[in-house]
Amino acid sequence: MSGYDRIYLASPHMGGNEQKYINRAFETNWIAPLGENVDLFEQEIASYAGSNGALALSSGTAAIHLALILLGVGRDDVVFCSSLTFIASANPILYQGAIPVFIDSEPDTWNMSPSALRSAFELYAARKKLPKAVVVVNLYGQSADYNQIKDICDSYGVPIVEDAAESLGATYHGKRTGGFGKFGIFSFNGNKIITTSGGGMLVSDDTAALEKARFYSTQARDKAIHYQHSELGYNYRLSNVLAGIGRGQLEVLDERINKKREIFERYREQLQDIDSIRFMPEANGCTSTRWLTVMTIDPDATNKKTYELINYLQQYNIESRPVWKPLHMQPLFQNIDYFRYNELDVSQNLFYNGVCLPSDTNMTENTQDFVIDKIRAFFHQR
Repeated sequence: MSGYDRIYLASPHMGGNEQKYINRAFETNWIAPLGENVDLFEQEIASYAGSNGALALSSGTAAIHLALILLGVGRDDVVFCSSLTFIASANPILYQGAIPVFIDSEPDTWNMSPSALRSAFELYAARKKLPKAVVVVNLYGQSADYNQIKDICDSYGVPIVEDAAESLGATYHGKRTGGFGKFGIFSFNGNKIITTSGGGMLVSDDTAALEKARFYSTQARDKAIHYQHSELGYNYRLSNVLAGIGRGQLEVLDERINKKREIFERYREQLQDIDSIRFMPEANGCTSTRWLTVMTIDPDATNKKTYELINYLQQYNIESRPVWKPLHMQPLFQNIDYFRYNELDVSQNLFYNGVCLPSDTNMTENTQDFVIDKIRAFFHQR
């Protein structure tokens, strides 16, 4: 076992006011779901994201699930989805008995490739089987290219679900992410840029749809004195206590973004002389939160491998991780259609060569320098 203190990829970082809002929940005895913190957290997130409304939920996965239900996704329907993402982006498609179709990334953003998306639409239009929705993921704190993606989807009349779980606070041509689709979703999991321990948010300009989602998220209870249910519902609401944590976290979100970007710049500056390293690009017109600093190792420039680096850092109790394994490569999704960027499988290439580095806002400069020194030592090994 390493004698070094653990250096995390990303850990919860409290801002100081979270306890105030938690105490308020205790003082008013609103410990169960619903209450002032939930209402105000929804309003504050909607205002921050520039959406007309928001619905606080138990997870980002629940938010995607409700979005698909609202869009009428059902058994044997098709839903296009980014391939380079965590499986939570696609599992709700399966919850509905629908069929995912995966779309490759592009090199400039690492997010959904508009050209691969167009190819998918052309084929499925010819099959007379257009998707009911397109789930577009904003990876590692950076927005996808929504000008192109939205034009393609609009031309076929297919709505977008924007999976902004990793990109709260990022901007695309001056607009914050989460509002580029019919629905947007955020995650407040423990490793996200702000956290509620576990939780998520569904945002939209369609407030009537959000009210329907609110109904579904509280077990679809009909308006009656007794308990009556005419539709299938879910237990998806966020608790008032956890919403209190979220309110305190939201107050320091911009500080966290600045810190994440500083961490990225320090890695880039200190490691730029190593020819085999490339960092995730920041696309034109985008401001990434750099939720995680991610780099790739060029296999043509070195014989060093990503898993060798990950195992080397682990000797010093430094947490690192491969880039998401693409969904089209997952055993769960065998024989599912997949559309590449071109002859190059960008998502697969990023998985094989990408490494997520410690990006913890609790991390001191000295701690980050220790990580940087170990990375340099790894690449200078013979």
